[in-house]
Amino acid sequence: MSTRAAKTPATTPVAAPAKSRRPRKTQLPAAAPVAAQAAATPPSMAPAARYFRRKRAAPTARASTGAAPLARGEVDLSQTPLEQLRLAQLTPRTLIAPNFRAYELTQSDLASRRGIHNGFDSEQHLRSAIHLARHVLQPVRDAFGSFTPNSVYRSQALERTLKNKPATWVSTSQHARGEACDIEIVGMATLALAAWARDHLDDFDQIICECYDPRQGPNSGWVHISLKAPGQGANRRQCLSYVPDASGRLVYVPGLQAMA
Repeated sequence: MSTRAAKTPATTPVAAPAKSRRPRKTQLPAAAPVAAQAAATPPSMAPAARYFRRKRAAPTARASTGAAPLARGEVDLSQTPLEQLRLAQLTPRTLIAPNFRAYELTQSDLASRRGIHNGFDSEQHLRSAIHLARHVLQPVRDAFGSFTPNSVYRSQALERTLKNKPATWVSTSQHARGEACDIEIVGMATLALAAWARDHLDDFDQIICECYDPRQGPNSGWVHISLKAPGQGANRRQCLSYVPDASGRLVYVPGLQAMA
């Protein structure tokens, strides 16, 4: 059935029909709130509007403990208590401190060149290394900016290769327990870094200024810092230097000092 009205003869006077008005479209300002846009959206577009709102929703806040997914699908364990950490949880890029990832605790150029396995051999060594990262590496990073430690954990195989020892030798170094790191900050005198660590770290077992010779530039040598994890004994808060004696042999001496 047609919806058009029949024509009226010209001789019959009739009132002019009222003009039909097309419904006015609601104009929203460009920056209208999402809720107003959704109200003006036709029913057929409702699913798209709901999808848009989900995409713009604020991200869920990270829990204070436990793992939280990162944007790239990585895992954040930086706030997870030590006793809850497991080797099986870690991937190389797992965040174990606010600015440090798991791979930085075991990386070694020597191990890579020689094909030496340098993974943690126990969860206690893992926890000790993460405790060190949170309470030594992170404060240094907060103070001086981004850096990568020279060395943290070293397996027994890597220790033997590094120190040219036989296969039966067992290292007693704190590196082999995940309790020590060797660090330097580009452009900062090694002795000054050692003194900063002594004066600003909440706790430490040993700080050793190793092989620092100012004649060779500010970054000669390195700073060895160790820290025992909770339950692993009291920290000694000992400061030493590794410098040549009168005969030229490298020895440990009390205090922080440069090579003569």
